[in-house]
Amino acid sequence: MANIFKLAARNLFRYQRRTLLTSMLITLGVVAVLLFISVSGSFKALMVGQITDSMLGHLQIHRKGYLASIDNLPLNRNLTGQQITKVRQILAENTAVEAYSMRIKLGAMFSNFTETTNIRLNAITPLDEIRTAPLLTERILEGEKEDLLKQGEILIPELLAKGMKVRVGDGIVLVANNKDGSVNGQNFIVRGILEGISGPGGRDGMIHVDDARSLLRIDAAEITEIAIRLKDIDQLPAVFASLQDKLGGMKNSQGLPVFEVHTWESISPFFNIAKMIDLMTFFIKIMLVAIVLVSILNVMIMAVYERINEIGTISAMGTQPHKILGLFIAEGFFLGILGSVIGTAISLVSIALMNMTQISFDFGRQTGLLLTPAIEIADVVLVVVMVIFIAVVASLQPAWKAATMDPIAALRHV
Repeated sequence: MANIFKLAARNLFRYQRRTLLTSMLITLGVVAVLLFISVSGSFKALMVGQITDSMLGHLQIHRKGYLASIDNLPLNRNLTGQQITKVRQILAENTAVEAYSMRIKLGAMFSNFTETTNIRLNAITPLDEIRTAPLLTERILEGEKEDLLKQGEILIPELLAKGMKVRVGDGIVLVANNKDGSVNGQNFIVRGILEGISGPGGRDGMIHVDDARSLLRIDAAEITEIAIRLKDIDQLPAVFASLQDKLGGMKNSQGLPVFEVHTWESISPFFNIAKMIDLMTFFIKIMLVAIVLVSILNVMIMAVYERINEIGTISAMGTQPHKILGLFIAEGFFLGILGSVIGTAISLVSIALMNMTQISFDFGRQTGLLLTPAIEIADVVLVVVMVIFIAVVASLQPAWKAATMDPIAALRHV
């Protein structure tokens, strides 16, 4: 076996131009795949962070059936009393949870005393909300950012501010329907203007949770949703499964489920973009397979054709077919290793250079977002193993042809 590997390496050095061109093609494929994985992964992680850290949180807990009717912002599907206590207890026991914010979501009529329109509102406890969505303050385009807001103040979405010609410091009034159908109104001062983003919450305003209870005449402990932030988003599947296990099985007196748990993926439309990035990564890997397969297959077929006399000679000398087979497979194996090693080295250097140059881009009004390309060892190993495996597979047909060649016919070949 050692002799076969030595002969294979020697043959590659004999045909240096062919070896160089083939290894360059494989290198190009490996570099393209690893750089795409690192850059797209960084972009995806950055966008997920923007969505979860500025609005949604990583997980949300609602009363069963709330999300299906979220467009109507129903008040009769709020979590109350013992339900809230139970969720608090479970979250306190989970060490992966960094923070959580309890919100009341409601619809109201928004008036600047001249015009009236509808508005969606998130009623929050400011400190809890900042801990759960730490990038929320960056969405404030105008107004004071410290402590987010106080009682009697409101943050309004940008589109509403422009359409109603409302500025920071202006007085407005909110009118909302309570659970029992009665109507209540309350005055507010515009504390700030929020940047609009796509998806649920993109046109939502914010008020203090105590103001919401006053506006809706809610006396008991009652909230609409619990947004949860994890210490590490990679723990999302495990925490989601844990919460599903502990909360999903709880039923009310009618035997119906009480809670529903959702990840940000099932709430935000951006998850579809994230899936497209993953799909593009898959197709890039398919392209790598095609490049390696065609390159190795072509070079090995040419190697067999040019060395027919040589194959006939060693076969006539008594070399067994399985050794000839192994010789050509070993050459393909070495080509795969050479291309993948060089490609990996170039990719790692390129990733390091990109991080040093600090590539930035703009997303909406957020400017200077830095890409931090990174590649996991598992991805590198997967690509390298895939390249070597395809190189060996591509060598099988030419190697089998060489091994089964008739020595006499081969020696007569001109």
